[in-house]
Amino acid sequence: MRDIIKRAVVAFGRFWWDFLVGDTPELFVGTLAIVGSALLLRHDRVAGLSVVVVLAVVFLLGSTYRGRAVTRSVADDDVREG
Repeated sequence: MRDIIKRAVVAFGRFWWDFLVGDTPELFVGTLAIVGSALLLRHDRVAGLSVVVVLAVVFLLGSTYRGRAVTRSVADDDVREG
């Protein structure tokens, strides 16, 4: 019985890890940073809103830049092979 429970817990944990982190762990970290900063700055509305917007833009631009770099790298590999 313990093996079944252990396997179920491990499978549940792996599902959530893959669902939340998946192929882009930087988006998960960015989301945690944005939510954490909003939580910490909840008493100062102007500062909280400013920080959340800036963090969202920074993480979005960073993720886009990383995605373009990966795509460019894959395209370069395809050209070399073809």
